[in-house]
Amino acid sequence: MSDFALARRNMIDGQLRPNRVTNVALLAAIGELPRERFLPEALRSVAYADEDVPLGGGRYLMEPMVLARLIQVLQPQPDDRAVVIGAGRGYGAALLARLVKTVTAVESDAALAAAGGQIAKDLGLSDIQWIVGNLEQGAPGAAPFDIVLVEGAVRQIPQTILDQMGEGGRLAVTISGAPGALGVAQLFVKNGGVTSGRPLFDAGTPLLPGFAPPPRFTF
Repeated sequence: MSDFALARRNMIDGQLRPNRVTNVALLAAIGELPRERFLPEALRSVAYADEDVPLGGGRYLMEPMVLARLIQVLQPQPDDRAVVIGAGRGYGAALLARLVKTVTAVESDAALAAAGGQIAKDLGLSDIQWIVGNLEQGAPGAAPFDIVLVEGAVRQIPQTILDQMGEGGRLAVTISGAPGALGVAQLFVKNGGVTSGRPLFDAGTPLLPGFAPPPRFTF
C-alpha cells in the first residue's frame, strides 16, 4: 500500500467514520479517489490532513470531514443532476461524479478550472462539465439541479442559485458566522416550490471570494 493510500484509509477511519460519515457509496468513492491529485505537487503531503488546504488566491481544498458530511446530507442518487459552486480543482465534483448522473462544476478562477478539467480527464471522469464564470450566478443554463454543493462558506445564498434547485432539490453549504466565530453547515430543501433550511453542524470553512455580503440598512 502506498503512503497516500494508507493516508486515505487513515483519513476515513480517523476523521470521517468518527464524525458520522456512514454512507457506503460515498466512503467507497473517497477511498478510491486520490485526493492528493487535486492539489499542486508541493502541497500533496498535506492532502489528508483534517484541515482546509490553501490553494492560493483565497481558495481552499475543503476539510475532508466537512465536505464529506455536506455531500452525505445531500443524499446523492444515481439519476441526480448536481452542480458544484466554487469547485476549485474539482475534488468535490469528482466525488459527486462517482455518485450521480451528471455534475456541473462552476469556478470563477480560470486557472483552477483548467487544472480541475485536466485532473478529471486524467482520472477518466467524463461526466463533469466545467463552467468558468461568476460563482454567485451558478449555472442557470444547465438548471434545474437535484443537488447543489457550495464548496466554501458564504454569507448568504443568492436567490439566483436557490432558483436553480429543482423540485425536491437539496443544497448544502456553510453559512459564515460573525468575525472570529464558526460558521454553520446548513441543508436547504425545495418542496412545493418553497425552499427551507436547517442547521447541521458548526464548521470553520473559509469564505468563498466573490459572494456579496447581505445588505445593511442605515438610518
